Amino acid sequence: MRTERNLTRLQRVFARLDREPERPANIDVPKMTRHRVVLFTATLAFYLAIVWAVAITSWLVRFDWQVMFFRPYQQWPEIHAFLDYYVVLGQRGPTAVMVAAWLGWRSWRQHTLRPLLTLGASLLLLNVTVGAAKLGMGRLGPHYAITIGSNEMGLGGDIFPSGHTANAVVTWGILAYLASTPRARRWLSALSAVTSLGVGLTTVYLGTHWLSDVLLGWAAGLLILLALPWCEPLIARAEAWIFALRDLVRSRRGGTAPAPAPAPTPVGAPVMATRPATVDGEVPARETVASRPNRAPAHLAPGPHTARSERTPVTPVGSRRPPHAARAATTASARPLAGGG
Repeated sequence: MRTERNLTRLQRVFARLDREPERPANIDVPKMTRHRVVLFTATLAFYLAIVWAVAITSWLVRFDWQVMFFRPYQQWPEIHAFLDYYVVLGQRGPTAVMVAAWLGWRSWRQHTLRPLLTLGASLLLLNVTVGAAKLGMGRLGPHYAITIGSNEMGLGGDIFPSGHTANAVVTWGILAYLASTPRARRWLSALSAVTSLGVGLTTVYLGTHWLSDVLLGWAAGLLILLALPWCEPLIARAEAWIFALRDLVRSRRGGTAPAPAPAPTPVGAPVMATRPATVDGEVPARETVASRPNRAPAHLAPGPHTARSERTPVTPVGSRRPPHAARAATTASARPLAGGG
């Protein structure tokens, strides 16, 4: 038998996870408190201020052009290769797969779909809000800019706000939102903030986004995280509906089929009769009882009757066995002898 001393490092990790409780007694679900409402309002005001500053071609747009002409990727080319890989942490496909794998493990261990449903709700809000803003404002990126000093809005672009930055804020911030302890929530919040900050600055370094795009992407992602408590009742209803559907499917699959109707018994065939159950609940074996036709009670005629041994054997009606010829001959030859004596 393998002991814990002989386990590999990966097996020890899974053994440690197996010792965790399967389902927390009280799952901490964030609520829309007054503090969160204040943060949501301030972030929304910041979001609208960035949009207004870009729309009127304020100092923020001029700063965007200055950063673009500075060309950070030419100033520090030695980190270009590393940042090409680091920016993947803001791409929706790879990050969603990584985070969904971890949250799927948590859902399986805790027997709840809330982590996966919360991730799905946040990504849905991200696609709807950020996608609508991109198409609505139509700003061109630095590589496709036409007029120097212009805000490049309404020209059919899809760069404002930064999708990489907003996705990094939401995808990594959802881990802090779903943390089970306050300490883990603080650490994961700091980690997600640093990660999303690095992703946003990396897009500016590579020249794919304006600095104002990154600021608006941070605000867009934070708005989604702050608004998630409003979605918690809908997430709970969706989880209850999915579990009810699962139970219904299981009950239909595990249900016993109705017993088939008994076939009609032919005339002359044996009938299976079952004795009632005993006191101990054991059902005795079945016994076969030959079916007999209903006949009128037989009445013997008065007078002397011959013994059974003196009667001629007669084959019953319907029997396939032929009569015993030797026995019949012996009986027939014995009768005259008895009468002559």
